[in-house]
Amino acid sequence: MNDTSVGSQALFAPESTLASRHSLVFKLGAIGIVLLSWCSGVQAASLVTDRSALGGNDFLDWSNVAAPFTPLASTFSAPSAGGLGVAVSVPSPTAPISQPFVFQNGPAISANFGDGDFILFSGLNFATQAGNPGPITLNFAIPVFAAGAQLLPDFGGDFTGFIAAFDVDNALIGSFSALGTVSTDRDNSAPFFGIQSSTANIARLVFSTDAANVGIGINQLSILAVPVPEPPMAPGLLVFCGIVLGGLATLRRNRPPE
Repeated sequence: MNDTSVGSQALFAPESTLASRHSLVFKLGAIGIVLLSWCSGVQAASLVTDRSALGGNDFLDWSNVAAPFTPLASTFSAPSAGGLGVAVSVPSPTAPISQPFVFQNGPAISANFGDGDFILFSGLNFATQAGNPGPITLNFAIPVFAAGAQLLPDFGGDFTGFIAAFDVDNALIGSFSALGTVSTDRDNSAPFFGIQSSTANIARLVFSTDAANVGIGINQLSILAVPVPEPPMAPGLLVFCGIVLGGLATLRRNRPPE
């Protein structure tokens, strides 16, 4: 259970007119861009392989979900740091594979996530190291522009990872794959899988790999969420501003000519 060697062994060991003309030109140009995008097959979503490139303004750290190795339900909810509700689900395990749990990457748990990262893991048979292959599915209470995390299977060597995003109607927004390598280096080299959309329409995100019969894990989830609107100006302040602006206008009208 604590074997962390690379290979077939498990890696996760538990621990105006002119203005009108300009407006018309702008509208025609915008329509042309949309038509060109349709004709050229340009996707509205793109794969993001670098966390910083995602431009996240929110995150979900799994350390806030439960203490390490606490069994989690196959479906559970966890709020992001910004208060966005995220419903997490993995396929129900078949005994003796465990329920999903959180662990911390470190000396006793050697994978190439960042040292100290908290990992959401899909489930493990502690006797054989077989595990729940997922997928790990995340449903957002409010659709987002982008989201992603680093992903690894519990298997040493090369693998292919997959990420897919869906909208509120369960229509596929984008699906991508990328190659990765699992090691015990704890050097933050685990591949990042994210999807960014042109609009805030990502309601569901799905992570999976091609590694059969082993568990999968993701670290902190980065999210580019819809910005929270600024609070409206207080009614009293609006009245005060109106009085001040009105007084200035009166002074200007009554000012003697120079």
